[in-house]
Amino acid sequence: MPIPPALSPLRRPRWWVLLVIGLWIGHAAVTVTLLPLWGLVPIAAAWLGLGWLLRWGAPRHPRPPTRVWPWSLLPIALWGLYVYLADSFGNVDLAAVFFHLQAGMTDHGGVDRKLAAVLYNLSMVALLVSFIWLVRTDHRWRLCERLLALGLLASNPLLYGITQRGAAIVTDDGAWLERRYVEPTIQQAPEDPPNLLFLYLESIERTYADRERFGDAYADLEALGEQGRVFEAVRQLDNTGWTMAGMIASQCGTPLMPAGLLHDSQFEPLGKVVPGIDCLGDLLADHGYRLTYLGGASTTFAGKGVFYEDHGFDNVLGREELRPRLEDPEYLNNWGLYDDSLYDFALEEIRRLDETGDPWGVVTLTLAGHAPHGYPAQSCIDRQGEFDGADILYAVECSAWLARNLIERLEAEGLLENTLVVIASDHLTMRVSAWDELIRDERDNTFMLLGPEVPMGRVRRESSLLDVLPTVLEAMGFEIEDNRAGLGASLLSSSPTLLEQYDREFVNARLREETALQKHMWDGLVPERPPEEAAPKQEQVVENPEDATGEEPAEVQ
Repeated sequence: MPIPPALSPLRRPRWWVLLVIGLWIGHAAVTVTLLPLWGLVPIAAAWLGLGWLLRWGAPRHPRPPTRVWPWSLLPIALWGLYVYLADSFGNVDLAAVFFHLQAGMTDHGGVDRKLAAVLYNLSMVALLVSFIWLVRTDHRWRLCERLLALGLLASNPLLYGITQRGAAIVTDDGAWLERRYVEPTIQQAPEDPPNLLFLYLESIERTYADRERFGDAYADLEALGEQGRVFEAVRQLDNTGWTMAGMIASQCGTPLMPAGLLHDSQFEPLGKVVPGIDCLGDLLADHGYRLTYLGGASTTFAGKGVFYEDHGFDNVLGREELRPRLEDPEYLNNWGLYDDSLYDFALEEIRRLDETGDPWGVVTLTLAGHAPHGYPAQSCIDRQGEFDGADILYAVECSAWLARNLIERLEAEGLLENTLVVIASDHLTMRVSAWDELIRDERDNTFMLLGPEVPMGRVRRESSLLDVLPTVLEAMGFEIEDNRAGLGASLLSSSPTLLEQYDREFVNARLREETALQKHMWDGLVPERPPEEAAPKQEQVVENPEDATGEEPAEVQ
């Protein structure tokens, strides 16, 4: 059957090539700029119209095709990687990429994300093949293609942070943070140490508390805050802006500087996570606490399981461990368990631990607020109505309500009588539907304390997640050295924080140069080298015996 004349252009490879490139440009623009999905169509159509007008792939005065390999292949592939990461996680941090590559990126987002990865790879192959055909066929593209390669490299956000600590670049000093680091130690414990419930709310930053911009999305957390101590102006430093980095910053008092080239095997997942420093779990385990971590996502992703197992936790429960306990094993999102299921299991675990009579600590990590669209639980949909699949404020309201509901259930059972409750965001949210409103003003993380001994009220201090560890320890009644632990200072004391002493950009600049604290954090991952034989000491010969005074040189300050 002959092809109708209207469809005859489809027989020409030129139009398929331009269509593939146009769809990729449209998808990239929609993903990076948060335009609505339908925006892909006019962008691709505009590209095709431009290709028709300029006769791309079919110049009026063609030259013979040339078998060349475009310089832009690698820059295009890097842009494809950035778009995939932005679509998966909402934002891209180069240090996070380095860390996740070494700590493990398996089980990131479930079957849907694995399918997306396969489709991205196939579409990237189609894009590269299409671009090769265009460059080889149309000499005009060959002439400008090298400039395009430079433009793609210069504009790729993935490469903006190339000097971040994740690359393990050595500088002249690199010990500014190490000199300010205080090893976390407990000098004295209370006679009746309290239990600890630490709720990490994925991406639920305190910025959402602004009702003028975000309505009542944060209202349930505001109501909880009225019962305890709320800390404002908890800023985000570099290398604390993704989940593992935020948890390590708040539990260990230091930014997460990835192992980088310090890793003993660059091609295998990390066997340990920050093994050189003590964190909250280590300190509590040493004082007889039974510790459990529960998260909806897989514990193999980003080394979460390794981190908690190596730092004092007895039970580490994630998607693989909790899914068999679900009434409906298929009630899962792309990452793992919904938060209502997670909190049900947390309640069961707290009941079990409370019966032992030992002090306990439970840490949970939710998923509802995960960028870019969130994963609200069915119980929230029953309460709030249908979810449109994009409005992040719906997910914020869900996360806040579920946290409040859990606290109320625990209180009703008398399980919080001697318990400090910590509610915190793991980091500021990445690109979401409310992005333009979020970045209108200064942003800060959620951090609040609830408990019988916690003074109520609000405290506004320039601080960061580094200050969470010493604050939590002192709120639990533990005495620590000079109100400090790691790089943080207790917000319940008068000791100044890093951000009260130094500008945030100054601290971030020092962080990018730091090597000493990085080595401290990853102590044990550096391959041991056989000791070198010391060179025989040579006796110094002086020209004049009177110069041999035996004095030591003055110490350089």
